[in-house]
Amino acid sequence: LSKQYFYREMLLRFLWLIVAVLCLSRGTNKRVARSPSQWSRTRKAIRIPTVSYSPTDINATALHEFSRLLRKAFPTVFSSSLVQHEVVADYSHLFTVQGSQPDLVPYMLLAHIDVVPASESDGWDAPPFSAKEIDNFIYGRGTLDDKECVMGMLQALEYLLLKGYRPQRGFYIGLGHDEEVSGLNGALNIVRLLKQRNVHLSFLLDEGLLVVDGVMKGLDGPAALIGVSEKGSATVKLSVTSAPGHSSMPPRESSIGILAAAVKRLLALKPETNAFSRTTTAVTMFNAGVKVNVLPSVAEAYVNFRIHSAQSLQEVLDLVDSTVGDQRVKVEVVDGFDPLPVSSYSETSYGFQIIKKSILDVFPQLTVAPGICVANTDSRHFKDLVADIYRFIPIWAKAGDAQRIHGINERISKKNYEDIVGFYFTLIQNCDVKELPETHSGVHEF
Repeated sequence: LSKQYFYREMLLRFLWLIVAVLCLSRGTNKRVARSPSQWSRTRKAIRIPTVSYSPTDINATALHEFSRLLRKAFPTVFSSSLVQHEVVADYSHLFTVQGSQPDLVPYMLLAHIDVVPASESDGWDAPPFSAKEIDNFIYGRGTLDDKECVMGMLQALEYLLLKGYRPQRGFYIGLGHDEEVSGLNGALNIVRLLKQRNVHLSFLLDEGLLVVDGVMKGLDGPAALIGVSEKGSATVKLSVTSAPGHSSMPPRESSIGILAAAVKRLLALKPETNAFSRTTTAVTMFNAGVKVNVLPSVAEAYVNFRIHSAQSLQEVLDLVDSTVGDQRVKVEVVDGFDPLPVSSYSETSYGFQIIKKSILDVFPQLTVAPGICVANTDSRHFKDLVADIYRFIPIWAKAGDAQRIHGINERISKKNYEDIVGFYFTLIQNCDVKELPETHSGVHEF
């Protein structure tokens, strides 16, 4: 009798185990499947024209609408007892996610809500704020810069909280509203708030470099580049003043000719890898003349330099003076700042290695390498809070895709957006270790 009871009990347990596995499998499938509402939320985010035109000209109405969308799209994030949400400087957002182990130094994820202007007349295949889907791509301003990160971060956190997840290492999510015009209100005020609370971060991850595939000569196969530094910037005004006159009696050198010669001396050939390997020079504005038959008395040009980490702002300015080499050309600095310090990317660097592992968890076929972010982000405002700032977006960029950022036909594939959510979902869980993980192994399920 006891043996019969034993075997019957074992059979029942086995059957319950099968049922449990089946239920778990069904539950997992529900989590993996992408619901139509997710795409609806993402497309709604793209349709809101949160355009920043200048530090004093932003679309406040759109920013308020975007705030309402976030609350509606991610109800668990906004209602969880683990998450403290604050509105900063009227339009930016700071989320503080509590960790169960306060001795672990928190980290921060950064993204921005605002976008640059866009017009359908520029030649878009779909209106830039339509979020129209064409061949499994969603078109619209902000799909690459940077609403895909805003929505991806919060979507990942929403999934985790719904699973009953509680992080061991606390973290912050900062969403700035004016990054495209330097972040002087959004990011700076988030920094001030964190400084008041004596917050120090283990690392910070912001937008930046991409997964490049066939973009750079000499790089075989796709690679994920993590920005460990960010170029500095300088805008220099060159001007020449001369006596006006009639075009029928032109002098040997006009103000335009003198200025053009100076600008020519500043320019250089630009191979595809130029921006990653040196300081770049771009003439962005050239103004002269008021009438076709009048020699202009003043000619002006504005030149923008993106300063490599191996150089300083002062070195570039000294180089401009020596290269122009003409006392008739007045050189004035409009604005500028040095490159950001290089963050650690060694084998013992916690932030870099955690990001690297998370990339390989989602994209196991990639090579991961450090790089220099050629654009500027508002993460530079956080340098007093954290030594290691990294810049990476899990966007797969093929030849020509990088030009879509701030250009026409900005778009993201639905598959790539899922990868973005998966990356942040994985990264948050990977940060729950005190010591660095071993080399890549396993994939988080979401």
